[in-house]
Amino acid sequence: MPSPATQDVSRVGRLGTAAGAVVLAVGAALGVAGCGSSGGKPGPPAAGTAKGAVRLPPRAAGFDYQIGGPYRPPAGVRIVSRDRSASPAPGLYNVCYVNAFQAQPGERASWPADLLLRDAHGKVVVDRDWNEPLLDIRTPAKRRRVAERVDHWIDRCAAKGFDAVEPDNYDSYTRSRHLLTADDATAFITLLARHAHARHLAIGQKNTVELAGERKRTGLDFAVAEECAEFDECGTYAKAFDDRVLVVEYSDAGLRKAVAGFGGRLSIVRRDVLVSTPGSDGYVRRTR
Repeated sequence: MPSPATQDVSRVGRLGTAAGAVVLAVGAALGVAGCGSSGGKPGPPAAGTAKGAVRLPPRAAGFDYQIGGPYRPPAGVRIVSRDRSASPAPGLYNVCYVNAFQAQPGERASWPADLLLRDAHGKVVVDRDWNEPLLDIRTPAKRRRVAERVDHWIDRCAAKGFDAVEPDNYDSYTRSRHLLTADDATAFITLLARHAHARHLAIGQKNTVELAGERKRTGLDFAVAEECAEFDECGTYAKAFDDRVLVVEYSDAGLRKAVAGFGGRLSIVRRDVLVSTPGSDGYVRRTR
């Protein structure tokens, strides 16, 4: 399938770090025609799924983080993460990025008003770093309604030929002014995991190291960890996810630390904070 003419605004980086930027992704890029599927040896099926139904990402494989816009993967790359509006890279293991716990700035009006998290005064709670309203997942009924919308995106990821899904903002409860809890977050992502597995997709935990120990209960299969070397978190993810960890560092120091400690175990890439495309000002991609 061809890439769309435009792509949703994506968020990258971690709260409270220099890696915070809002990206307007570029249009169709070279080498992304077709609905690619996994290549190589992605690994065994996820626990709790039918044999062969869900393929996990390979360990310590070449990785590229392209949520800011698709482009031809460099030589040696076996795993690519792209926005849900993009198409998979042919022949590689493809991860589909979705913003699952917060509303994209341009999509706020499309959400029912009662599914936007509101404080005691009725004011919408917004992640100020990204200008993204938090979604209200405080009750089982609301979690199901939010999940129905996200599930539709997951369905499209599966239809395009992606191998896995990466739901972002699992940690939004930490920015909710104490309106959301870790239990709300784990209950919601468990719904997404069940749906992803039903569509034969693996599902990754995005950041949120404090909940890595819940991965078996929630059904999560691998991790996407931004700046885990920078914050001495890679070991926790590696232990919880049996080394199936996609590491994105945004500084040379972070990359050196990640490679020194986990270079033979985890899939590691250094990107610029805008995860921009080749030819853009500031584009950076390194693996050593």
